[in-house]
Amino acid sequence: MTQFRPCIDLHQGQVKQIVGGSLNDQGADTNFVSQYDAEYYAKLYSQHQLTGGHVIALGPGNKEQALKALSAWPDGLQFGGGVNADNAAEFINAGASHVIVTSFLFDGGQFSWEKLEQIKAITGKERLILDLSCRRTESGWNIATDRWQTVTETQVNADTLTKLSQHCDEFLIHAADVEGLQSGIDEDLVKLLGEACPIPVTYAGGARSLEDLKLVDQLSGGKVDLTIGSALDIFGGSGVTLEQCIDWNNQNQA
Repeated sequence: MTQFRPCIDLHQGQVKQIVGGSLNDQGADTNFVSQYDAEYYAKLYSQHQLTGGHVIALGPGNKEQALKALSAWPDGLQFGGGVNADNAAEFINAGASHVIVTSFLFDGGQFSWEKLEQIKAITGKERLILDLSCRRTESGWNIATDRWQTVTETQVNADTLTKLSQHCDEFLIHAADVEGLQSGIDEDLVKLLGEACPIPVTYAGGARSLEDLKLVDQLSGGKVDLTIGSALDIFGGSGVTLEQCIDWNNQNQA
């Protein structure tokens, strides 16, 4: 069954919810800035045993907050954002259950199997998550790197998912075009992930209500988990409460 997975998005040292496609060096269109720090959310998720959540650092200036979250719930959260072969071990040692990697794996827009092997040698397959966040293109979906601004030639399709699944524990896939818009999920992408992903996968982007958890469950045959951000009450949203998501998980525990 589809599970709700929590998130902590960090931007400029604060917990925020942003519009994914707007992120650049100057800033981002922001839906919400929290009065609480990352540690507060880590403790909240820990208290409710909401496992498999991720802390994502969107750009520089977030390390201190990320480390606070990881130490507040050792082995309870995944970490992504600027992870590479030089710092992956540091975040795992700081308490991350997994590290999440995207941009490091690309050289000039081309996927690098060499770099994948390099980081896998440090983390092991069992602590590595590949972030295949993507944007819709004429031919389907292509992986987007560098804060979703660079669309690479690598497609998110059955072939890519099958090949890469042999090298990691899970996938995390943001639909960057709908991220933060609360305009509904990318149904076609969710369906594809349900059909083609041989390992656990979490989808993020556009979720706005409890109905979306049901929809993802239905479209993916229960194989895809869902992250809800901007619509969630703890991030200033009015579409769904954290309590409803916890109840959903408890009712549908595999």
